[in-house]
Amino acid sequence: MTHPAAFVDRDGTLVHDPPPGYLSDPRRVTLFPGTAEAINRLHALGYLVVVVTNQAGISRGRVTWEQYRAVAARLDQLLAAEGARLDGTYVCPHAPEIDGDCPCRKPKLLLYEQAGTDLGIDFSRSYWVGDRITDLTPALSLGGHAILVLTGNGADHRESAVAQGLPVVADLAEAVSAIAARQ
Repeated sequence: MTHPAAFVDRDGTLVHDPPPGYLSDPRRVTLFPGTAEAINRLHALGYLVVVVTNQAGISRGRVTWEQYRAVAARLDQLLAAEGARLDGTYVCPHAPEIDGDCPCRKPKLLLYEQAGTDLGIDFSRSYWVGDRITDLTPALSLGGHAILVLTGNGADHRESAVAQGLPVVADLAEAVSAIAARQ
């Protein structure tokens, strides 16, 4: 059996990405308003919710694996406190200038394909939601749908999204409303 999924970016989509980036302190993890409710609504609509995140700060030495795991655990705690959960998280720790061309760094497809195999995902019924074009272009390759959110870095990518005919919405909650409207 296959399921549709909502592939969501972490930093700038689910949580604030405080300056200068490289979220490494779990005390600085804050959800955007409505995030947990949006995740619960996705589940109610029958979607798995899967985070796929580039974390080049690991390779660059700005974030340790221990710090990354502590931030991920804090995200899970904040969501659980509001009755929400993620169905999977996939991370690319590579930095292009250090590690070269990596098959798991968004917008490449390896992590999505792994999630698809692990979780039985039907890409054609799935959505990609993020604040950067690199979060969305995998949808085009895998036959899914993409939505840009204006949280995080979304405003910097709006023009590109519009040029590609991709919907642009305020935040994850509005993205979920758009997904529900297409049901």
